[in-house]
Amino acid sequence: MAKRWYVLHVYSGFEQKVADAIMEKAAKQGMEERVEDILVPTEEVIEVRRGQRVNAERKFFPGYVLAKLDMDDQVWHMIKDTPKVTGFWGAGNKPSPISNKEAEQLLQQIQEGVERPRPTIQFDIGEEVKVADGPFASFNGTVEDVDEEKGRVKVSVSIFGRATPVDLEYSQVEKL
Repeated sequence: MAKRWYVLHVYSGFEQKVADAIMEKAAKQGMEERVEDILVPTEEVIEVRRGQRVNAERKFFPGYVLAKLDMDDQVWHMIKDTPKVTGFWGAGNKPSPISNKEAEQLLQQIQEGVERPRPTIQFDIGEEVKVADGPFASFNGTVEDVDEEKGRVKVSVSIFGRATPVDLEYSQVEKL
């Protein structure tokens, strides 16, 4: 029987621990060949902490884990009896695999998130912000343009009574 992707419901915050526990259990019970892969869908994001840009991981689907399994009763019981696993995605007690197309989309989304980190901060045009770093620190201004790809914003600040556009990185501005 071909291995298929299944979605497991798990306690939020314990996704990686559950994935590790399932792989460990499979190894102990001699079922490694039936559990091909366990993934916690995450992406790289750029956060600003204390004025510094920091790369961090964020889960796409908190509380869910993807597993590529050769499903039968033995595998079902092994996973169901793993602590912090609440069940499978599917109708009733029977786990339903996701389609290959859905699995490919999720894997692609995970790969893109690793290759191109996204900033977690979102700015809107017209939003009031405070410049936190650089020569215009402590000035307040209005967001005129947002470049999410580069993580930059154009902010209009008032200098000597005249509005001046300033190009800044996300880490240099704070929301008010």
